[in-house]
Amino acid sequence: MTDEADKLLVKDKLNLETAQIEWTALARDFAAGRVISVHQSLDLVEVATAFAEDKTDSVKAWMNEQQVQPVTDEQALAWHEADADVWAVVVRPWILVQSSIVN
Repeated sequence: MTDEADKLLVKDKLNLETAQIEWTALARDFAAGRVISVHQSLDLVEVATAFAEDKTDSVKAWMNEQQVQPVTDEQALAWHEADADVWAVVVRPWILVQSSIVN
């Protein structure tokens, strides 16, 4: 298999593993510092693929732009109070989440 085919397999796998989940179900992971927020302007699966493929330049650029960052206490509280669902995908050890709620 080619590198390009391998990349497509990773992306397809992550796409299939992406699902909506209640924010409250991630409370333990949030407390452990494992939940990463992905800005609404980014494609969650693209970001997850960059994490999985260890594309540190891309991840650092998003972090510098504050488009990818650990979920803040304020975000967590807003999502909890709104009883929000978030889109989530696991790229161990991280859980990447994206919400339509703007805070």
